[in-house]
Amino acid sequence: MAARAVGEEGFSPSVLGTREHWDAAYDRELQTFQDIGDAGEVWFGEESMTRIIRWLEKQKVPLDSRVLDIGTGNGVLLIELAKYGYTNLTGIDYSPPAIQLSEKIRDKEGMSNIKLKVEDFLAPSAELSGFEICIDKGTFDAISLNPDNAAAKRKQYVRSLCSVLKPEGFFLITSCNWTKEELLNEFREGFEVLEELPTPKFCFGGRIGNSVTALVFQRKKGEVIHLGQMRGDEKSLNFKPDRKPQTFAREEKAKSLPAPFSSS
Repeated sequence: MAARAVGEEGFSPSVLGTREHWDAAYDRELQTFQDIGDAGEVWFGEESMTRIIRWLEKQKVPLDSRVLDIGTGNGVLLIELAKYGYTNLTGIDYSPPAIQLSEKIRDKEGMSNIKLKVEDFLAPSAELSGFEICIDKGTFDAISLNPDNAAAKRKQYVRSLCSVLKPEGFFLITSCNWTKEELLNEFREGFEVLEELPTPKFCFGGRIGNSVTALVFQRKKGEVIHLGQMRGDEKSLNFKPDRKPQTFAREEKAKSLPAPFSSS
């Protein structure tokens, strides 16, 4: 976990929050892939991908749902989603070498239907909209470490998320820097939490904790978002839970899952 700093920024700045770091990292991974065919690191491990796919399966999310991977990196998550049967997949990353790498991996796997694009999520293009599922595995963490006004960039991230995700759409985030309570606060404007996904636990000093936090949020319908203006032509999902999501319960209470999706 990154060192917590005092003040609004949340964390001490780090090179992990800079585009230069990730360009250099993916340049190396691209060269490695070209040399020996190694796709590189799976961020948060393979269990993080399994966790996401199991949630989508459990909720019976239609396989043609529009899915956006925010900060796709090597694109391996999209490959796994495509193998599972998802057909409308998009990955973006602000690092050109990352997209070059993900394109080569996609082509090697024969997954030509996966759309990949160099794009900064903090300044999304007009066509980046209407997604029913958005996934983040570490991108919000990296933004939070940016040396240049990370607090403002976190707020812009929420504005961008509201812009690209349909009302009642779902946002799955995995973080190693933020606790559940902190993420609930960061995404309090325009989102409500559905559930916390199980992640590996550790025990230290007689206390049990999680090194990774994974939450599922749903974008609220019809609520004024104070962080920015939403497009007026937005439409809600054509699949939704049979009941409204529950307010997040205390850890010691049993958590109930939303009912499976059904076409409206």
